[in-house]
Amino acid sequence: MSRVCDLTGKTALKGNKVSNSNVKTIRRFYPNLQTKRFFIPEENRWITLKVSTSAIKTINKLGISAVIDKFVKKGFI
Repeated sequence: MSRVCDLTGKTALKGNKVSNSNVKTIRRFYPNLQTKRFFIPEENRWITLKVSTSAIKTINKLGISAVIDKFVKKGFI
């Protein structure tokens, strides 16, 4: 399974791990993804999404239907 947010499309970033002796090695910064179930009252069903915590905050603020419509309009889904 890939580490990509279903709504926002957030993926891992690359950067350097810097040791005490200033040796730089490549590392990855992964997004904080959670598998979460959401209830859609219009369709009367549950959906399971792998979303970032920032997307969960947005869903709590606006509602799942509004967020899905917003991201479909922007072209993320």
